[in-house]
Amino acid sequence: MVLGPDAKVMTAPDVAPADVSVDVSAPPPDSTPPGPDAAPVVADTAPVMPGDGVVWAIDNLQSIGGHKTTVLGNPMVIDTPQGKAVQFDGVDDALFVDNHPLAGMSQFTVEIFFRPDPGGAQAQRWFHMNENGGGRVLWETRLFGNNFVVDCFVESKGGNMALYDPKFMHPLGAWYHVAAVVDGKRAHHYVNGMEESNVALPFVAQGPGQTSIGVRITKMYYFKGAVRLARFTPRALTPAEFMKP
Repeated sequence: MVLGPDAKVMTAPDVAPADVSVDVSAPPPDSTPPGPDAAPVVADTAPVMPGDGVVWAIDNLQSIGGHKTTVLGNPMVIDTPQGKAVQFDGVDDALFVDNHPLAGMSQFTVEIFFRPDPGGAQAQRWFHMNENGGGRVLWETRLFGNNFVVDCFVESKGGNMALYDPKFMHPLGAWYHVAAVVDGKRAHHYVNGMEESNVALPFVAQGPGQTSIGVRITKMYYFKGAVRLARFTPRALTPAEFMKP
């Protein structure tokens, strides 16, 4: 089911945007031309095995995942068919969470439900997990007309890589399940359970830090859309183990 916008009217210094490994104004020149995408799927949560993962419900402005949360701008708590979510205006809305959910993990799977909306900037950063003074796992979107490409930038002492393929375009205004899977040697990213990139990437566990939702940690590249839920699992899941439609 494709949903339109459902809102009720209701660290390191940033010397340069190092996460931008491709030209944000257009797909890389040596890439395959964009092609059509299957209809988006609205996914819902699957049971979490005890001790096998941490779930953050992005459904309030006071505390995310039980951690101190700071609000920038005026993000809105909205209702969706799958529960509450937080909507960001793409101008100055964001949440900063005093926790890095991947700290200490030598391998991991991150899954997030989000809805990128039309009308935002071409390059947006919407979920940034940052190690103090070091690595990061940063979800991005790049808009092309009424479509977008998803990008996950992974950086640690082992190296860095943008998980990105511009031929996989998706319509804006719908809910998506995205996942990044890092096993220490390779990294993959998925949209609605379909793999979009698969690269060699040595990874070293990151230390403590913080998370920003709706903007990059450096308060650049604000996101227009909504985020509902995230799950962080300390192992490399297969698509069959992802949260299911």
